[in-house]
Amino acid sequence: MAGTWSAGGNLATARYALAGCGTQTAGLSFGGYASGVKNITEEYDGTSWSAGGNLATARYDLAGCGTQTAGLSFGGYATSAVTEEYDGTSWSAGGNLATARGYLAGAGTQTAGLSFGGNSGSYSNKTEEYDGTSWSAGGNLATARQALAGCGTQSAGLSFGGTTGSSSAVTEEYDGTSWSAGGNLATARYALAGCGTQTAGLSFGGTTGSNSNKTEEYDGTSWSAGGDLATARRYLAGCGTQTAGLSFGGYAGSNSAVTEEYNIAVASGPANLKSLNTNLKANIKSYNTNLIANIKSINSNI
Repeated sequence: MAGTWSAGGNLATARYALAGCGTQTAGLSFGGYASGVKNITEEYDGTSWSAGGNLATARYDLAGCGTQTAGLSFGGYATSAVTEEYDGTSWSAGGNLATARGYLAGAGTQTAGLSFGGNSGSYSNKTEEYDGTSWSAGGNLATARQALAGCGTQSAGLSFGGTTGSSSAVTEEYDGTSWSAGGNLATARYALAGCGTQTAGLSFGGTTGSNSNKTEEYDGTSWSAGGDLATARRYLAGCGTQTAGLSFGGYAGSNSAVTEEYNIAVASGPANLKSLNTNLKANIKSYNTNLIANIKSINSNI
C-alpha cells in the first residue's frame, strides 16, 4: 500500500544541499546553503524544529547518518574530508574521510557509518566504513556517481539515483563487503533523498531536469510508486523509515523550509478482524467436512 505525505513543521532556516538523520519524531538537519554555506543544526520533535548545536565546519552537499542524539556528518562541498559527531547538544571532531568529497551519500550509525559515491574532482565510486573513530576502505560502487541517495546500515546498505552526467536510475545493495545490482528506480533522478532500510527503502524528490515530487518504495528487489511529495524539490534531505519518513529543505525555485511526513496506513482492527473471521470460518468448514468424512468411514467399517 502506497503511503502519503502530509505537512510537518517548517525548518527555521530555509536551505538546500543539507543533510539529515534520525527518525520522523526525532529528526536532525544540518549544514546546507542559503546565501552562503551554513553550519546550522535543527532538531525535529515530530511537530516543529528547534535550534541545535552548530557544525564546527560549515558545509553543504554533505552526508549524514545516525540519530538525533548520536549523529554523524561527513564530507561536503568542496571536497571536504571533515567528519563530525553529534551528541544531542554539540558537534565534535571525528576521524576524517580518507577521500575528501562532496555530493556523497551515507547510511548507518555514528559507530558503524557508511559513506559512498560523490565527487572528489570527478565522479567517485569510493565507499568508506566508519567505526566511531576512523574511516577505512569498503568495496567500491559498481557505478561511480554524485548527488545520489542512500539508506540502510553498514552491513546492509542501499544506494540509488545520482548523476553520471545524466540522471541515473541505478540501485546497488551493500553487504558489508561489496556492492551488487538492485532493481532500478522507475524514475531516474539525482539530488534526491532517501530513508529506510535495504529491504524497505524510500526515495523521494530530486530532479530529472526539473524538480521532481516522485516517491518510490523499495522491497529489497524492486521499486514501486509511492505517494507524491506535495512540494517538488531537489537537494532536499530525509530520515526515518519507509512507513514513517521525513523530508525537509531543498530547492523548489527558491530555498525551501518545507517539511513533509510520510506515512503508510496499517490495516485497522475491524479489517483485521474481518480477515480473521473469514479464515476461522474456512477452517471450521474444513474441519467439519473432514470430521463427517471420518464418521462415515468408521460407520462403514462397523
